[in-house]
Amino acid sequence: MLTNLPLFIGLRYMRSKRRDGFVSFISVFSLAAMALGVMALIVVLSVMNGFDREIKMRLLKVVPHVTVTSRQGLTASEIQQLERELQADTGQQQTVVSVVPMLQSFVMASKADHQTGLVLQGLDPVSKTAQRLTENMISGHVGQLQEGHFGVVIGSQIARKLDLFVGDSLQLTLPKVTITPAGVFPRIKRVTVTGIFQVGAQVDSSLAFIHYRDGQKLLQLGERFHGAHVELSDAFMADRWLSAKREGLDTGLQWRSWSEEMGTLFRAMRMEKVIVSLLLSVIIAVAAFNIVASLVLMVADKRKDIAVVRTLGATSSMVVKIFVIQGLAVGSLGILLGTVLGCLLAYFIGDIVAGIEQLSGSYMFDPSIYMISALPSKILFTDVLAVVLGAWMISLVATLYPAWRAGKVLPAEALRYDH
Repeated sequence: MLTNLPLFIGLRYMRSKRRDGFVSFISVFSLAAMALGVMALIVVLSVMNGFDREIKMRLLKVVPHVTVTSRQGLTASEIQQLERELQADTGQQQTVVSVVPMLQSFVMASKADHQTGLVLQGLDPVSKTAQRLTENMISGHVGQLQEGHFGVVIGSQIARKLDLFVGDSLQLTLPKVTITPAGVFPRIKRVTVTGIFQVGAQVDSSLAFIHYRDGQKLLQLGERFHGAHVELSDAFMADRWLSAKREGLDTGLQWRSWSEEMGTLFRAMRMEKVIVSLLLSVIIAVAAFNIVASLVLMVADKRKDIAVVRTLGATSSMVVKIFVIQGLAVGSLGILLGTVLGCLLAYFIGDIVAGIEQLSGSYMFDPSIYMISALPSKILFTDVLAVVLGAWMISLVATLYPAWRAGKVLPAEALRYDH
């Protein structure tokens, strides 16, 4: 206790002196900059998390949780056996809700001079996938997919790109060829657009559905399917479910979760989050430089005070601690203020934006363009903790050089030249 007495005396002595107003202004500016940087990071990361969640929720309306494929294909009886095996495993936390047949192929869709590549999937109009898709139809109905009619339900972006409406004819070029005496020709089938869906995600521009029986005929599969779709009780735990069952799964089948299927999109979103975080961290770096400046000026202004504290028995390391604590006090207060304001703003950001829209009479995010009616936000404890720890470490590093300079002040030299 007595060994820390000079440290406490030094802190009190430093605080008892009337500091220069310019130094105080820089300290307040540093605190405000640190709070602004932390608040901005928390808000932006929360909004990006909100958009990430929104996109995933929309994708899961049409994307299967787990996809099982086989090179030889699967029959309906094999898929039913697979469903019984998966549902019989009660040791897993995740429950297998259903296992439905799957057929999927890349095709070229064209109308007049417009072409686009898309993924054609077979769909049972009475399946749960069809029920979820029904909630996102903007034209037509999933029930209009009838066996033998060769109708398709396409995404809104495909319809916009090819200038298609319900009832229009669409030409599909399949990855199959027909060999005739006249030569080899690609297999082409003309289908009718029976519906247009929109979930507000990437699949709107790349996915189309056809009755699974018509799909089997087009792809010449007979009674077989490419694989199966597995629906879990919690889609967000699909990766963990696969990892836990990896050893017990049939090695002759290929298993992929929905996050692996959309891996490119999610990697791009993660990279975007990292880049934005680094850019906004510049604000925290500016606050750190302000802390350095304020402490350097304080050291120059308090040379005589440092000498007096040293004569009271404070060692060089104690003087270093005094200025480190001084700098961390400014940084920590700014971090605390920024964290509180950032969490509050991130939590109420949707209501704030809605209030601004109501007052201004205009939409910041037009639902017809952005396909959202409110700004999404999701606060993650890990993100907040990373921001707080990162800002605190930067504040600590910023105090080291000025504190080291203060510890090098010699009492005799400081008192000799101070008048």
